Amino acid sequence: MSKVRVAGFGVSLDGFSAGIEQSLHDPIGKRGMEIFQWFFHTKTYCTMHGRLGGTTGDVDDQFAERARENFGAYILGRNMFGPIRGPWPDDSWKGWWGVNPPFHVPVFILTHHEREPLVMEGGTTLIFVTGGIEEALALAKKAAGEKDVKIGGGVSTVRQFLQAGLIDSLHLASVPVFLGQGERLFDEVDMRALGFSVTERKFSEYATHLTLEKV
Repeated sequence: MSKVRVAGFGVSLDGFSAGIEQSLHDPIGKRGMEIFQWFFHTKTYCTMHGRLGGTTGDVDDQFAERARENFGAYILGRNMFGPIRGPWPDDSWKGWWGVNPPFHVPVFILTHHEREPLVMEGGTTLIFVTGGIEEALALAKKAAGEKDVKIGGGVSTVRQFLQAGLIDSLHLASVPVFLGQGERLFDEVDMRALGFSVTERKFSEYATHLTLEKV
């Protein structure tokens, strides 16, 4: 049975999953990249970006690979697509990822402003959804078939799906970093009341990897 999953999601020791002041130069906000240092050294990351090298088979690479396995569709918030706010000025912005994004499946992007789908290279189509998280999830499940749907972020999007009780499992990488300010993942979210508990815990030099599932 397909699931709705969050995977490969970094969290700082003080609970932040994004920094402040997202911009073209800081896609995850200022200092936001620090919570993904566990990911950047892995073979999985290097392969995604067409590069050789990277660590293979260690704890970080195992979780990095799992964070990409068995997904038939993604859901992203608009801020994950780019730094533009308000009505689309034109169709020139096509995401952070270039002409061949690393998804290779349909990606549903939450927005308040209509826009035609973008067909990219490598099997990725970016589809803009104005009807909220329930509509996006229905479309993503249909597109994914028997595979899972990944809620890819940002923080607000994951939080909305959690609050609505629509997520089955999460993989969080807790990193030894204090961001000090930014977007907290669990603001106004009671994970215990939602039925989540930690079902797996593994450690690396860079992070503590936690799997949380509804039990």
